[in-house]
Amino acid sequence: MRISVVVPCFNEEAGLDDLYAELTRTLPAMGEDFEVLLVDDGSTDGTLPLLRQLAERDHRFKYLALSRNFGKEAAMLAGLGHATGDFVAIMDADLQHPPELLARMVDLVRTGYDQVIARRTRRGEAPVRKLVSALYYRLINRVIDVELQNGVGDFRVLSRRAVQALLSLGEYNRFSKGLFSWIGFDTAVIDYENVVRQNGRSSWSFRKLLNYGIDGVVSFNSKPLRVAIYLGALVTAVAFGYAIWVLVNAVRHGVDVPGYVTLMCGVLVLGGLQLLFLGVIGEYVGRIYFEAKRRPHFLVKESAGTGPTPVTLPLGPAMPEHAAEAVNQMVAGPFTERTPR
Repeated sequence: MRISVVVPCFNEEAGLDDLYAELTRTLPAMGEDFEVLLVDDGSTDGTLPLLRQLAERDHRFKYLALSRNFGKEAAMLAGLGHATGDFVAIMDADLQHPPELLARMVDLVRTGYDQVIARRTRRGEAPVRKLVSALYYRLINRVIDVELQNGVGDFRVLSRRAVQALLSLGEYNRFSKGLFSWIGFDTAVIDYENVVRQNGRSSWSFRKLLNYGIDGVVSFNSKPLRVAIYLGALVTAVAFGYAIWVLVNAVRHGVDVPGYVTLMCGVLVLGGLQLLFLGVIGEYVGRIYFEAKRRPHFLVKESAGTGPTPVTLPLGPAMPEHAAEAVNQMVAGPFTERTPR
């Protein structure tokens, strides 16, 4: 059995040596053949030169360098598409995902599970963030078509069948937490204590977290559009009722000219609702626009240790067993592997 460990990297220069030390300590102890696939997502620091050095020093460590920053979703997808192991693990480079858990997770996959998920506790987090996270997951699980678990991220081990299922999903707008849940299969969960980031700073700002949360809501359901229909019907009914009341009142008591406050409130409320639901509709239309263009999820500019590497990776239901082999057959003039310096 061969184990592939996919590690997306973005500006991880300060922590790569610690990551290498931990992985070379824990992975050989598992007694399996392994590869570590480090995916540089357009880092602006010294991450890529360090990845070149690691690949030259240790043939078990390979890397892909994307042509620019495409985001963590694209980096994970690139790693999954080029991983050759029977089991594929996904973990972060900052060691907040403890490598020592991989042995337990792989053992569970061997017993028949297709996904083994590591769920972190939220001990040590700021109370406000913990509360917001709990409220978000409670809300999102009421509106989307799959179930998301609080504390579950990308740290998991997948069987080859689960990896192929993910690669068969060709959508451009990818929300991996939802996709992991959507493919189903037998799943096990193990808990671990929250680990403080050892090096560097998180690239997740409040704005990015907010946008990620919105992605989760609109990626797996059309209920916001249904809410627009229901609320529009309610507002229309209230408007008709108010119009009837105004007519009856005018017949009984004559026309009351003032009404400025009522008019302004009505205009502002209805105008706000229109803008809100135009935004909701625009979000879905924008996603259709990106899906229709069919641009690749990422582009690779160089690699080492992964064999001849194409510039991109086609996805969809027809994906054969190993995505990289399929690309080599389908893409004319594959990208030449870089010789480590």
